[in-house]
Amino acid sequence: MASMAAREAQATEILLSEDQGPVRVLTLNRPEARNSLSEDLMAALHDAVDAAGRTGTVRAIVLTGAGSAFSSGHDLKEMTAHRNDADRGRAFFAKTMTACSDMMLAIVRCPKPVIAAVNGIATAAGCQLVASCDLAVASVDARFATPGVNIGLFCSTPMVALSRNVARKDAMEMLLLGEMVSAPEAKSLGLVNRVFEADRVVNEAVELGRKIAAKPVRTLKIGKEAFYKQLDMSLEDAYRYASEVMVENMLDDEAKEGIGAFLDKRPPNWPR
Repeated sequence: MASMAAREAQATEILLSEDQGPVRVLTLNRPEARNSLSEDLMAALHDAVDAAGRTGTVRAIVLTGAGSAFSSGHDLKEMTAHRNDADRGRAFFAKTMTACSDMMLAIVRCPKPVIAAVNGIATAAGCQLVASCDLAVASVDARFATPGVNIGLFCSTPMVALSRNVARKDAMEMLLLGEMVSAPEAKSLGLVNRVFEADRVVNEAVELGRKIAAKPVRTLKIGKEAFYKQLDMSLEDAYRYASEVMVENMLDDEAKEGIGAFLDKRPPNWPR
């Protein structure tokens, strides 16, 4: 496994990072490969999300792609090259899928909100990446698909994130047909939040991040964690868990200040 220093050096080439105030913009930078998720790019993105989550000055993360694509999914050339391995690629395929799943989970578990700014096609694991982000805005000409069925490789891991974002039959239609979905249709399905002209999509995502950055940081962390955790619970367990979260949140200094400011009719002065 590459050292952290080596991975950071790679990240300067395949993943770009820029802070715009409290918002960190991460750009997948393999435009010649339609930002396909190579082993190195997944490692770089995983590390970058973890680092942003630990950085106090970063309050939100925007993820986008260089060139005309957001991400076309896994790097199939890289994967196919391992078919000549002694095990026909089994070990590499397993390593790749585990790394991809871990990267997606890092986005979900990141204490900072992650916003996808979808500038072009987002297919297969690229569509999964959009679905794994907390929010998504898309260019009007962006398109989405889980097309694995067309090449004999069902999009089973993208299915996990997709089926947790859109209705069951809509998810199955995308998975079974593998056809492109337009940005307006993706919005109607609940895969993206908003659609903008192409030259506005990243700026609009950053502006969303700035608005979120003005909210109390621990409250956001508590809320994001609780949102994903309760999804897999029964209704009764979800209410029980959410009630416990509310009690702990109520005891936090942010809630004390925020409620006090509301009652006093003044702007809150959030604790640091």
